Amino acid sequence: MFKILIIFFILTFYTPAFSFVKDKIVSQMQLTNNLSFNFIQMIDGQSEEGSCIIEYPKKIYCEYNNPKNKIMVSNGKSLVIKNRNKKNYYVYPLKNTPLKFLLDKNYLISKINTLEPRNVNNKYLNFQIFENDNRINIFFDIKTSLLTGWQTKDIYDNLTITFISSIEVNKKINNKIFTLPENN
Repeated sequence: MFKILIIFFILTFYTPAFSFVKDKIVSQMQLTNNLSFNFIQMIDGQSEEGSCIIEYPKKIYCEYNNPKNKIMVSNGKSLVIKNRNKKNYYVYPLKNTPLKFLLDKNYLISKINTLEPRNVNNKYLNFQIFENDNRINIFFDIKTSLLTGWQTKDIYDNLTITFISSIEVNKKINNKIFTLPENN
């Protein structure tokens, strides 16, 4: 009988706490037009750092702190990865990448509303999304309700883990940064 009371107590008081946090995450996302942040990205055991700006829907601009001066930019339709030290660049249809989902806040909100979160060390809520051939794990800070990172597979099927920090919400940005490089 004591075990049944404990289980009842946990289910009664534990679930609404996550429901409240989940509602805060959705509210925060609805109010967010853009995010600026620093990142550390792990791809196939290698680490890269830099800064990004996401503007919803589906735009991103990232500068990598590496000798190649790599940038990544999406105008909402295409994703370009370019080394500033070279004139060549790679263009991918955004729809063929997991960023298609991560950069669409309305899509994320609809998924968060239907998914049960997983508590990670009482610091983060994790939502696991399965879409087409993509498995996307997104993480939100329990205290701030802000996005703190994601885990996906890149276009080459490498596990990619992105941690974000120093997050600024709805910062004034110059939309010209989302302009794709011209053909050389």
